[in-house]
Amino acid sequence: MREVGCPEEDLFSFLSSKRREDLGYRNILSSMCTPPHPIAARVHAMFLETNLGDPGLFPGTAALEDLLIRRLGALMHHPDAGGYATSGGTESNIQALRIAKKLKPVKSPNVVIPASGHFSFTKACDILGLEMRTAPLDAGFRMDAEAADGLIDDNTIAIVGVVGTTEYGMVDPIGRLSEIALERGVFLHIDAAFGGMVVPFLDNPVPFDFSLPGVSSISVDPHKMGMSTIPAGCLLTRNPEWFACLNVDTPYLTVKKECTLAGTRPGASVAAAVAVLEYLGRDGMRAVVAGCMENCRRLIEGMETLGYPRAVTPDVNVATFSCGRAPPGWRVSTTRNGHMRIVCMPHVTRDVIERFLADMGDIDA
Repeated sequence: MREVGCPEEDLFSFLSSKRREDLGYRNILSSMCTPPHPIAARVHAMFLETNLGDPGLFPGTAALEDLLIRRLGALMHHPDAGGYATSGGTESNIQALRIAKKLKPVKSPNVVIPASGHFSFTKACDILGLEMRTAPLDAGFRMDAEAADGLIDDNTIAIVGVVGTTEYGMVDPIGRLSEIALERGVFLHIDAAFGGMVVPFLDNPVPFDFSLPGVSSISVDPHKMGMSTIPAGCLLTRNPEWFACLNVDTPYLTVKKECTLAGTRPGASVAAAVAVLEYLGRDGMRAVVAGCMENCRRLIEGMETLGYPRAVTPDVNVATFSCGRAPPGWRVSTTRNGHMRIVCMPHVTRDVIERFLADMGDIDA
């Protein structure tokens, strides 16, 4: 640390130089995040100093968190769902498995997770001392539900299904997983961190949420397709009382117990998430999702015309191709199976798609 502070002009010159080293979203095709909606950025600044870790000091912001949970709960067909705003899918997934473990105390607990599961489940199992049993995928990169059923035993505390897999944009057979969860008496967590803000706004959404009786909890991230500022995730549960099993005493705060994983929690991104949902409404979100899905279809069509077949037809706005290289200046990613992966987020507009396709066409020109 400096002995004498740095002049403001010098400081911001230094910080600006560092910011210029960051990649702009303009040519980033691999991210499941996107520049926040202008409304989100404006609201974030309004709530910059708020801390939901001590909600009695910020009752207005705490009320916005409650509103966010109600809005997302209603979207997931359960307006009275329990929940709180997390830092994102990783925290939500850890907390869901913590609840499942508390609800079913066994000596050697295990969880059944699809091979497409996010790497946060590896972290969760390590932290919580859980055996992770991996269910294979079918030919369409969705979880094989019957294989998952075969992995369940008396020590299984939870099974996990994914809505909008990170690599291929697929939706697992949640309806069948719900049936299995009810038949086997097992907690079913749905990782909808990405797809939770996509699937409800599709023309013919497949059931994946609390409308299915076997679904116990859902993670959803407004800082992805919800275009909030980072970090803004949410964990929703069918029974609000389940969070009580995670409570710890917090005697010196304005609340005397807390169930959250983090102590200090930003209120700004929560307020921003609420603001975007209120500003756009369901109609606006449908338009955003429709645009992303149409751009995804155009990308697939264009890539196949160039001779790069899709790996699979995605359920949400993630496209994958049998293609080993991208044009200079573009940032894509590669799945563990070697497929090029592109996420058609709101910043990946039709113009961006056409520029990318033109550059792809020039590779072999």
